[in-house]
Amino acid sequence: MADRLEVAPTTVSLMVSELSRPGILQRTADPADRRRRIVAIAPAYAAAIGEWLSGSASAWERVMRDLSPAERATVIKALHAYEAALEQSARRQPNA
Repeated sequence: MADRLEVAPTTVSLMVSELSRPGILQRTADPADRRRRIVAIAPAYAAAIGEWLSGSASAWERVMRDLSPAERATVIKALHAYEAALEQSARRQPNA
C-alpha cells in the first residue's frame, strides 16, 4: 500500500501519557542518553497487546486492500482530521 499515515508527535505524546497512567506502558531513561525516554509495553500487558495488534493490523490490511486509491485517500484524510481534532482537544485541556 503506497499511502502512509503519519502521527504528530503531540498525538503520540498524549497516547503514551494516557497509556502510562494505568501502567500499560512504562517509560524508562535511556542509559545512553539521559534526555531520551524508552517507552515499552509493561510485561503484564505484552501478550494481550501483541495479540490485539496482530488482529487489528490484519483487519486493517484486509479492509484497505480492496479500496481504490481514492477511497484509501479518503480514509487517511479522515484519520488526519481525527488526529487534528484530538490535538485541538488536548490544547484546550491543560492537564492532558
